[in-house]
Amino acid sequence: MSQEKVTKYKEEKANRKKIMKKEKRMKFIRNSVAGLICVAAVGWVAYSGVITYIESRPRESVEVDYTAVTDYLNNLSVEAE
Repeated sequence: MSQEKVTKYKEEKANRKKIMKKEKRMKFIRNSVAGLICVAAVGWVAYSGVITYIESRPRESVEVDYTAVTDYLNNLSVEAE
């Protein structure tokens, strides 16, 4: 059993650089994904807040006066007769 531990330790020691490189890469990927998720969440919250603010503002109403158009159409109908 002791010999198994020694061989395992020697294998780990021989591949330590590979193992460390792999662990660093995985840590970088994990942190990058977590960062992207956080940025997406903050962006979504900000977007939702802006949309809610824009929708809650009172809308301007515009009244259109069609009397000029009506008069023009009436003049056309009178001239056609």
